[in-house]
Amino acid sequence: MFRFPLSVPPSGTGLLEQLKSCIVCSWTYLWTVWFFVMLFLVYILRVPLRINDNLTTVSMFLNTLTPKFYVALTGTSSLISGLILIFEWWYFRKYGTSFIEQVSVSHLRPLLGGVDNSSPSNSSTTNGDSDSSRSVNECKVWRNPLNLFRGAEYNRYTWVTGREPLTYYDMNLSAQDHQTFFTCDTDHMRPADAIMQKAWRERNPQARISAAHEALELNDCATAYILLAEEEATTIVEAEKLFKQALKVGEGDTNVLVYIKRRLAMCARKLGRTREAVKMMRDLMKEFPLLSMFNIHENLLEALLELQAYADVQAVLAKYDDISLPKSATICYTAALLKARAVSDKFSPEAASRRGLSTAEMNAVEAIHRAVEFNPHVPKYLLEMKSLILPPEHILKRGDSEAIAYAFFHLQHWKRVEGALNLLHCTWEGTFRMIPYPLEKGHLFYPYPICTETADRELLPSFHEVSVYPKKELPFFILFTAGLCSFTAMLALLTHQFPELMGVFAKAFLSTLFAPLNFVMEKVESILPSSLWHQLTRI
Repeated sequence: MFRFPLSVPPSGTGLLEQLKSCIVCSWTYLWTVWFFVMLFLVYILRVPLRINDNLTTVSMFLNTLTPKFYVALTGTSSLISGLILIFEWWYFRKYGTSFIEQVSVSHLRPLLGGVDNSSPSNSSTTNGDSDSSRSVNECKVWRNPLNLFRGAEYNRYTWVTGREPLTYYDMNLSAQDHQTFFTCDTDHMRPADAIMQKAWRERNPQARISAAHEALELNDCATAYILLAEEEATTIVEAEKLFKQALKVGEGDTNVLVYIKRRLAMCARKLGRTREAVKMMRDLMKEFPLLSMFNIHENLLEALLELQAYADVQAVLAKYDDISLPKSATICYTAALLKARAVSDKFSPEAASRRGLSTAEMNAVEAIHRAVEFNPHVPKYLLEMKSLILPPEHILKRGDSEAIAYAFFHLQHWKRVEGALNLLHCTWEGTFRMIPYPLEKGHLFYPYPICTETADRELLPSFHEVSVYPKKELPFFILFTAGLCSFTAMLALLTHQFPELMGVFAKAFLSTLFAPLNFVMEKVESILPSSLWHQLTRI
């Protein structure tokens, strides 16, 4: 499609835009002029409208009111503002924004002629194309390469605690993944595969398991064994046996074969056969080098760290920690761990402040800063400042879900390296002094995406407090209602305890408040002729 150059807009569109901008700009000035005109008319018409007499009547009425009225008035104001404060706080905690501000921006601002800043202007369309597409990619949810087994791990957690570790959104994404991996258009031609095609779409776990058994009664079906290994097996040993049976009958489909071998390697890793797991992962990566969507190298890094094979870990990082490849918390924090390992056992913050950082220490600190900038949620879990939960089946890169998934498996590796957590504790917060604020751009990475909180709330269970970065400041209306509630409550208490004294203070306050207005009115009366009203009536 042809686009007009940014510097030469179409004549018709430019004229309309200029006319609209002029109207919007003049709207404020028109309101100001109208306000002063109304004030002037009120002043001129004060005699026929008997404004002074009405004000006198109002003041006499207020003087006749008892202190109980003022106590009730201030108490009611405090109650209403307190209810508004509670609602605003609840809305902010749930949705991350102020309800009053959202209504103002969404409904009142367009009526007053405001412009929606969220909609991109023509001048930023070309430059923003790459940024918007990158933002979409950054908010994409990825399958957790180290996801646990539902039957042997997630369900055991539910049996013990009574809590559901997986959200419906997370399980729905897994169902979509399974349909993508394990079904095809020709499944209806094979009765067992047709049953499994329906089984992956079932929401009820027991219905899925029953469908898998039904499919196995018709024929040996690899995907049926996979489903039973994932959801029915209550131990890793049982799951491994079922995956081995699936491997015997699943030689035809590449996706099925890769999935089974990867899960068998994970079973071996969980059962303590780490060297066997490493060999299986290496063979799988050599056999299917193009299937990077499974992120098998992250499983390999974790297993190598368990073996303390740091040279092999460095070799894997050299291949995958490349500028052209997408990053992950596993890549960035493992690289930081290796750099920290070289200096952490002798690192002392007091000594470093006296003599300065050595080259190796500087490299380690820079690696930590790089990792923290990529995912700022991880350090609190590694330093055990926040409690861990079971990782979800899907993660959001740079989000809290990815931080939980990384720390759940890698915390033990950081503890094993002497002084690594101490070095992390001393240096990780320094990252935020290097990142521009507000987050218009990053330091080593692109700006931190703003969509992580919403996606993480969908992926993580409700009993977990989602980590948010950057920390959101309290909206103005929450602070305003909190101050108003406290102030009116204090007035109600003081008026109830000291009614006469508060009456004196109120009169003194009102007289002081209206003193400038009375002074201005006296000056205006002295300047304007007294017969101006009569002259206006004659006209």
